[in-house]
Amino acid sequence: MITLHYSPSTASLVVHWLLIELGVPHELAKLDFDRNEQKSPEYLKINPAGVVPTLVVDGQVITESAAIVLHLADSYPAAALAPAIATPARASYYQWMFFMANTLQPAYRAWFYPTEPAGEANIDVAKEQARQRIEAAWARVAQHIEANGPYILGEKISAVDFMMTMLMRWSRNMPRPAHSWPALQAHAQRMKARPSFKEVYAREGLTDWT
Repeated sequence: MITLHYSPSTASLVVHWLLIELGVPHELAKLDFDRNEQKSPEYLKINPAGVVPTLVVDGQVITESAAIVLHLADSYPAAALAPAIATPARASYYQWMFFMANTLQPAYRAWFYPTEPAGEANIDVAKEQARQRIEAAWARVAQHIEANGPYILGEKISAVDFMMTMLMRWSRNMPRPAHSWPALQAHAQRMKARPSFKEVYAREGLTDWT
């Protein structure tokens, strides 16, 4: 039995999307962030960090969106969303997944929650630094896609492309959204054309960035 603890339009989106893409039977446990349900005592017993996503697979709790995505891709090899272990492609796969998780996600955190890194008195400075980091990261990804695309690993789609698309979506209301780079716009259009993307949008009630 697989249960995804999620909230619409958050970091759980990529996990929800991938479960649909892979055709994995699962149940959803929705958390209302407006009611702070992610910080409830019941949920904190499952995920002490009080964030989403949390995937529970036959009683085993798995947290961190990138880790869950890696696990799902390996658990369902027929979909071929992860290169073979100990190959150059696998090394690139790890590199770009960790780039998404370790470079882009923290920068977005600083953009959306600027008081965390610098306090109330330095919100503008924190956001400006975060914006610069995010745009520099997307410029690097765009250059890579232009030279090696159409997907992050070349001709073949991988789980990293799902993670990347979710993070591109996060920039949709920023001064320079990721899709303003032509290579990233083309990538986003390919990913958004997938039936699983349309389905996860329908299930989560999302209408923007279509």
